Amino acid sequence: MTAQSPSGPAVPPAVLLARTLVLAAIGHGLTDAVLSPGSRNAPLSLALHAADAAGLLRLHVRVDERSAGFLALGLGRASGRPALVSTTSGTAVANLHPAVLEAHHGGVPMIVLSADRPPALRALGANQVIDQRQVFSGALRWFEEPEPPAPHSDPEQWRAMFQHALRASVGALPGPVQLNLPFDVPLLPEAAESEDPDRWLSQVRPGGFEAHPATDAEPVAAPEPGERVLFVADLTHPAAAGVAAAGQLVVSEAGGAAGPRVLEAGIPLLEADFAGDLFAGATPDRVVVLGRPTLYRAVSALLGSAPVIDVVGPTGPVADPTGRARTVSGALAAILGPAPTEFREAWLDADSAVRDVLAEAVAGHDLGLGPLLARTVVASLPTSAMLVLGSSQTPRDVGRFSCCRAGVRVLANRGVAGIDGTVSTAIGAALADPERPTVALLGDLTFLHELNGLLIGPHEPVPDLTFVVSNNDGGAIFGTLEPGAAQYVRPFERVFATPLGVQLGQVVESLGYEHLMVTDPEELAAELTAEALQGTGIRVIEVPTDRSSLREFSATVRGSVDRALRR
Repeated sequence: MTAQSPSGPAVPPAVLLARTLVLAAIGHGLTDAVLSPGSRNAPLSLALHAADAAGLLRLHVRVDERSAGFLALGLGRASGRPALVSTTSGTAVANLHPAVLEAHHGGVPMIVLSADRPPALRALGANQVIDQRQVFSGALRWFEEPEPPAPHSDPEQWRAMFQHALRASVGALPGPVQLNLPFDVPLLPEAAESEDPDRWLSQVRPGGFEAHPATDAEPVAAPEPGERVLFVADLTHPAAAGVAAAGQLVVSEAGGAAGPRVLEAGIPLLEADFAGDLFAGATPDRVVVLGRPTLYRAVSALLGSAPVIDVVGPTGPVADPTGRARTVSGALAAILGPAPTEFREAWLDADSAVRDVLAEAVAGHDLGLGPLLARTVVASLPTSAMLVLGSSQTPRDVGRFSCCRAGVRVLANRGVAGIDGTVSTAIGAALADPERPTVALLGDLTFLHELNGLLIGPHEPVPDLTFVVSNNDGGAIFGTLEPGAAQYVRPFERVFATPLGVQLGQVVESLGYEHLMVTDPEELAAELTAEALQGTGIRVIEVPTDRSSLREFSATVRGSVDRALRR
């Protein structure tokens, strides 16, 4: 079956469908596509390669579909513009599921182009066939499977399908969409026709990308004069710094990394013992949530007891996890003045006292202490840097111990907060925003979990990206939680900490990347200057850290915080 091109040899319908979708993506201002090669998605593979060769689209080829999905996620998270991600049929599609779930819960645009067999070959035991229509279940903003392309098919219907998918992906609630494409043979163009991609690419009309529309909902009300409002921001919310600059009180899950006027010790303050008169006159009348904070139990406790809660969101499908929000809106009304003086000064005085406690707690330690490593990384980043955080202990150390500073953009996969895919997410983010010096701070298990993300072929774009890996040979966070209690000491190492004993430097160098071992704060700071982060490609700085003392250290710090607040 072939479709006659108006200006040359016949084009197989599968090839025509693939080319139409690629032209539509370029025409709507999309810039990146991620491809995991296979036979069934060969029409898309050739079309994307031709567009890349013509400078119309940037192609990223990955052999592991899971890494491909997270690379697309990182591109979309950093840019707000969906990346295409294409796979062949079968388990290749299923391997995208973790990234699709993160995009769904994290509100990240993504367009999945999954190649499939024609419907007539399903449920017959044909090779590499699963039900791809149900793989992502409820995690999609939109799904469409067109009729199998035929010689009489009208490409206009495919262009309309792509436009619908794009709008669903970047709408008021951004997220993933899937076009399941039933490609039938022949999958490749005729030889004469394949040698002249300029002919079909000349049909493209590049256009600008349109961001998602503004919400029509009534914005969350700004603080009234005299109203005591506490703002609580999630790890990556971009409004935290601006709200704090307006004179309002902001606790951010990113701590001081969120901006120069947020409450630097906000998280330790919420975690402190509030009994007695520690904060006379400092109880908020209302809590305004920026995004979807999920890192700290103390934040959940605050939201469980606050008299009034408003949510500025959603950043994912669950905008109000407490079920108590009075208002949920994508916008916040303009803030016209600072918080009431007594309320504000009470929090600022407490913040100042606890800042000193935190500084004293890490003083004199080397980088073997995870909190000092996090503090050093945040303080050392150049202005305009992007910091990609892994899950588990690392973001918590940043939120509790980083000093206030400006100019850092924080990104993280907090939609479902898994450790999977962090390496590729960071690579995608760095590729999407190359003007920002980019550093990823993560633990050894998070790094090793996705080593496949570092499998980048010689023809692929590679960003300047420095991974700082806190290597404590295991999962440090479990030592600070209930499993780290003394009664669980016998099974702890094997079933919670899971040490792997990997020689990280050997692994990194075997993959062809630079590896540095750093133990001194000043040496690390020197490796994170703007000059040191330029022209490096991908490199890995390993910092040996100790998790055995983290539980005791955390308890000591909390006790010191409580004593400082009682003075």
